[in-house]
Amino acid sequence: MKLLLTDSGVRNASMLAALVDLLGKPIAEASALCIPTAGYGGPYGDPGGPWRFVSGQSPNPMTELGWKSVGVLELTALSSIDKERWVSWVQETDALLVNGGDALYLCHWMRESGVADLFPSLHDTVYVGLSAGSMVLTPRIGEHFVGWKPRTGDDSTLGVVDFSIFPHLDSPGCPDNTMADAERWAAGMNGPAYAIDAQTAITVTDGSVKVVSEGHWKLFNPAA
Repeated sequence: MKLLLTDSGVRNASMLAALVDLLGKPIAEASALCIPTAGYGGPYGDPGGPWRFVSGQSPNPMTELGWKSVGVLELTALSSIDKERWVSWVQETDALLVNGGDALYLCHWMRESGVADLFPSLHDTVYVGLSAGSMVLTPRIGEHFVGWKPRTGDDSTLGVVDFSIFPHLDSPGCPDNTMADAERWAAGMNGPAYAIDAQTAITVTDGSVKVVSEGHWKLFNPAA
């Protein structure tokens, strides 16, 4: 997969240009499936957040970017659908738009549904993550972000990339996400760790990592 890992959606021209570059065509010619699942997990989950994400009413631009088509892929429903049907939906779409919420809850359902098993084969698919939707691809999220607790009892996630992400840096809505908080979080991580704000995204293509930003960010533990 090609990755665009955001804090709060595609919020500026630099991120939009990066998305178009990853797609290899205009957004108006691309199809997308949006995954709202993470919005139901954790202590702050409610039905309103997933609806805003799916309907394009969220302040975090994802589904409303002008796609040729947008469908909904709810991970918790996939076990009741023939795999032969939904696998083709995932394989044929140009982009996966993955909502924020609770990263560990999302990780659980990525694995339980079987969607995570498809990732290595989705060579041309663009994965666009929002907050928890980005964090789920990292090796760990850190205790700072643990809400919903998985059966494993730890903070491990899918490990598609080899770095961790501290989102919502200095966000007015997240008073515990200051740079000092990010430094303490990073001290407990075992590898490279990025703190990013709403105007920042990370792209990953063929193992090459690039920061796209009109805001501020910091890389911790770069030598790890």
